[in-house]
Amino acid sequence: SSSTSASAALGLLPATGTRPATMSTAPTLEAIRYARGSLQLLDQLKLPGETVFMDVADCDACWTMIRDMNVRGAPAIAIAAALALAVDLEASKASLSTSAEVSAFVAGKLDHLFTSRPTAVNLGEAVQRLKASASALAAAGASGSDAAEQIIKECEAMLADDVAANRAIGAFGADALCAAVGKAPGAPLRVLTHCNTGSLATAGYGTALGVVRALRESDRLEHIYCNETRPYNQGARLTAYEIAFEKMPGTLICDSAAASLMAQKKVDAVVVGADRVADNGDTANKIGTYNLAVSCAYHSVPFFVAAPVSTLDPSTKKGDDIVIEDRPAEEITHVRGVRVAADGIGVWNPSFDVTPGSLIAGIITEKGVVQKTSNGTFEVGKFVAAAASAAAPA
Repeated sequence: SSSTSASAALGLLPATGTRPATMSTAPTLEAIRYARGSLQLLDQLKLPGETVFMDVADCDACWTMIRDMNVRGAPAIAIAAALALAVDLEASKASLSTSAEVSAFVAGKLDHLFTSRPTAVNLGEAVQRLKASASALAAAGASGSDAAEQIIKECEAMLADDVAANRAIGAFGADALCAAVGKAPGAPLRVLTHCNTGSLATAGYGTALGVVRALRESDRLEHIYCNETRPYNQGARLTAYEIAFEKMPGTLICDSAAASLMAQKKVDAVVVGADRVADNGDTANKIGTYNLAVSCAYHSVPFFVAAPVSTLDPSTKKGDDIVIEDRPAEEITHVRGVRVAADGIGVWNPSFDVTPGSLIAGIITEKGVVQKTSNGTFEVGKFVAAAASAAAPA
């Protein structure tokens, strides 16, 4: 891995090169560095103290980084996995003489990557899509070199596509929050978020934090509050880092202080990310999200979810069907390797909870906002189908 000071790290400078130009002059963070045959991921476990980029030699290395949460955030996990496949395929393509061999190589690597963190639907979606592409190339009789090249390009496209999708999420979300809050047009909002959903959780810009960025770019952000997000402190370590880096007006709070902040009428809206959204709008996200949604319902604060369409999973009908990942007890009992909890105490450490769709005001995507029907329920599958139909070639 390579390490630099935070002030000089390439990944912390304004984005350049092939990435889309930003509308704001504010610098943004990068968690993923990629060039053909080479991938580095920002080690988010070392933030904010150190800025260290880890070399990703192959899919096995990426599997470990995803499992250990060196890279995290549902969109970033999927993109990291795809780019690791691209690196692995670039290194191995000379030995893959047929498209059938390429397809088998891709399927084996992706099936293994999927087991790293199965709750995040984006990873599963990317795995299935890339496997289908490789299988189709094999069925069409493409040459081994052409098949490998096509799969590598498809992986690479995910990086640019995610940034573009996040910017669209930001634009739709900023307008949706302002409309829901009902302040005078152009009046700035005070927003609360949970976990990390920014440039460190995506290819760039972010989902829920992308909404906050869009509010700021249009002079509609008064203040951003972020929960520390126990037990892994993604809010304190990562979101606060992004907020401070970009000099947003921001404040870090304990997870347990959110309801009190709402009671003092200091929060106009809450926007969070998602790891999986079921057909009825039930949403799996970082543990503590459900608490926030309940507090919002009591205090009449609009609660929004922001996620790309790839996070919407109509095949999962309701939240009860979502498999929730359990994390190691040491994440709660230890801090930096030092035990802070009493010996002998049991630990329950789910990584996610499920917020019922009934508590959600809207689900913000790059294709627009999923709104509730007249009877107050979400029909996520219909939205996904309509978005796919609109995107299909004429």
